[in-house]
Amino acid sequence: MIFEGAFMLRDIDHFIAGGAHAAGDRTSDVFDPNQGAVQARVRLGTALDLDRAVAAARKAQPAWAATNPQKRARVMFRYKELIEANMDDLAALLSSEHGKVLADSRGDIQRGLEVIEYACGIPQALKGEYTQGAGPGIDVYSMRQPLGIGAGITPFNFPAMIPMWMFGMAIACGNAFILKPSERDPSVPVRLAELMKEAGLPGGILNVVHGDKEMVHAILDHPDIAAVSFVGSSDIAQYIYSRGTANGKRVQAFGGAKNHGIVMPDADLDQVVNDLTGAAFGSAGERCMALPVVVPVGNETAERLREKLIPAIEQLRVGVSSDPDAHYGPVVSKAHKERIESYIQMCVDEGGELVVDGRGFSLQGNEEGFFVGPTFFDHVKPSFRSYREEIFGPVLQMVRAADFEEAVRLPSEHDYGNGVAIFTRNGHAAREFVSRVNVGMVGVNVPIPVPVSYHSFGGWKRSGFGDIGQYGQEGLRFWTKTKVVTQRWPDGSVTGENAFVIPTMG
Repeated sequence: MIFEGAFMLRDIDHFIAGGAHAAGDRTSDVFDPNQGAVQARVRLGTALDLDRAVAAARKAQPAWAATNPQKRARVMFRYKELIEANMDDLAALLSSEHGKVLADSRGDIQRGLEVIEYACGIPQALKGEYTQGAGPGIDVYSMRQPLGIGAGITPFNFPAMIPMWMFGMAIACGNAFILKPSERDPSVPVRLAELMKEAGLPGGILNVVHGDKEMVHAILDHPDIAAVSFVGSSDIAQYIYSRGTANGKRVQAFGGAKNHGIVMPDADLDQVVNDLTGAAFGSAGERCMALPVVVPVGNETAERLREKLIPAIEQLRVGVSSDPDAHYGPVVSKAHKERIESYIQMCVDEGGELVVDGRGFSLQGNEEGFFVGPTFFDHVKPSFRSYREEIFGPVLQMVRAADFEEAVRLPSEHDYGNGVAIFTRNGHAAREFVSRVNVGMVGVNVPIPVPVSYHSFGGWKRSGFGDIGQYGQEGLRFWTKTKVVTQRWPDGSVTGENAFVIPTMG
């Protein structure tokens, strides 16, 4: 089965000031990863296109910021309803360009929708603080105000979730927003913007511009864009953080990951295997919170885990995105497939034991699709380049730890610090691990510890640049600036007994 209309070549335009904007002589091919065939062309914009989006945002934002938070929340409530009503169509569109199976696409949308649900409570979240009587007749209070215009640069692997993480919070706080999605799967971000307009958002508050490096540079350099949020590879994240902050912008830039799953000897191995196969191979491993490294503690644990893992991996079903029985679908592009397979060979050359080889996988009737079979390595060493770098594919590496101390040290000393999980029945071991491990998001018997929407998402080390996380209260802080007011209303005395004195603790 293939997606209906997958081969009707179409143009994907920008979305500016509430409508389609067809501009740009350069285009990029959008593929159907299941077939390996071009299905659309997306326009690659220029700095001039960004200027148009900024102009629309600048015109619309003051009135939107002046709209009371309750009315802004009503737009979010309506948007939530529209996303839910269009869930199946959005998931099919997402799968047709990304390649993930429909269940994963629905999950992609749902996790973004959870942040929209949080944004529905923006009147409560935006409340400031008030102190009466901070000094003689003096009150002090704070308020959160929008920054103005924000921008988001988002990756291919979550074309619904990550844009909604960004623009949901930014817009609810009173900002206008310019989204530059990945050119590999740009249709869902445009559709999300169209639905936001249908929900009642004024034109110009949410704009979508497509492009490559030229558009990214234009965003980072534009003087009217106050803040930039980015998710992508670590090298690009570091570059975006450096260039954006050098231009006086507030920047949060999240990079790659190499998440570890620590398996203690007392862990429920049947549950671990079930969790690992989903976390390592789901969505073809194209998740920054995937679990591509498993660390059993002790050789006995490793041997028992390996014995259970191999048949579970071999039973995984790889299929087209619309196959309801498939555990995962193709990767996003031919180039990415070749990159993953080069890392598999690299790990072989470095001395890893290739237990299950997913290279050369072919699906009958979809021979040109970008498929990679599940791959499993044992006896991987921390010195391997294939261990130190992010593969971002359906590849699981086993690194054996001699004891608990080594299991804590491995993720703590790795360059990436996005997520980590420990599988154990021992509460003391879990508590000790959570306290000591040098990683930003930790799961205890939870393989993919992405925080819920009312907490915040953010990795450490080369997984995150900037000090403020995504969504939740951290997102509120990122997309607003705090103004603190100290006020008094003197009674008009001319004798000087109520002259102003700076309040002190004395």
